[in-house]
Amino acid sequence: MILVVGATGILGGEICRRLTERGESVRGLVRATSRRETVERLTSIGVETVEGDLRDRASLDRACDGVDAVITTATTTLSRQPGDGVVTTDQNGQLALVDAARGAGVRRFVYVSYSGNFDDDEALTRAKRTVERAVRESGMTYTILRPSVFMDIWLSPALGFDYGAGRVTVFGSGEAPISWISLGDVAEFAVRAVREPAADNAVIELGGPEALCPNDVVRIFEETAGRPFQVERVPEEALRAKQAAATEELDRAFATLMVGFTGGDPIPMDETLRRFPATLTTVRDYARRVLSA
Repeated sequence: MILVVGATGILGGEICRRLTERGESVRGLVRATSRRETVERLTSIGVETVEGDLRDRASLDRACDGVDAVITTATTTLSRQPGDGVVTTDQNGQLALVDAARGAGVRRFVYVSYSGNFDDDEALTRAKRTVERAVRESGMTYTILRPSVFMDIWLSPALGFDYGAGRVTVFGSGEAPISWISLGDVAEFAVRAVREPAADNAVIELGGPEALCPNDVVRIFEETAGRPFQVERVPEEALRAKQAAATEELDRAFATLMVGFTGGDPIPMDETLRRFPATLTTVRDYARRVLSA
């Protein structure tokens, strides 16, 4: 049995789908407040759902009972509910999950963190690195995945990249290269990490097949759409001011991510692809898909 924590999220749901397609027995942690249709979608593909919360240790003990492996993608960065916070959920909740898994005799733990290029001293980065350390010291066989920027999220209308309307936002100069990666590719690495010995006790930096600066990404979308885009540029200074002015913990964490992206996030993938052969999604592949939808 494989427990997926974050199963109702986009990444966690895709991991559940790929696991069940491979014939794995999957249990998904869902909240009492999770959307009914999302939970029903999980059960329809064969996922056993169990109610729980990273802030409720007893529920984590129940969820981990009889489980061989845990994959956790849960984060409050883009999806939050009352009481969620970087410390309460991304840090303490994940630490409680590590402890619950160890106590239940779980053999393998896969933690989806974020890029090692982000080394700021902000709460979200501290939380991620604290959990990574706990995972490494847990005694369980572990894999820590450190993906770069999700193209499906950051190149979407939700975050100001409205490719359908031809209006996009570029943060900073737009000249720093980023190894944009697709959610599907990250999900595939997470699924493979459960069964492939090459992933044992490994910290794996994950990027897409090429590092592209945001300005080049805009040009790719313009070429694919066959029309020019209207580009709004947000200076790095404005992002830093927003970061400094943020009074809510999660707002500051999100602003910190945006500031981090202005400095780029290139991740060489040659060695990783030698260990885990894969065909990765390009930004042009993604542009073709979303513009033809």
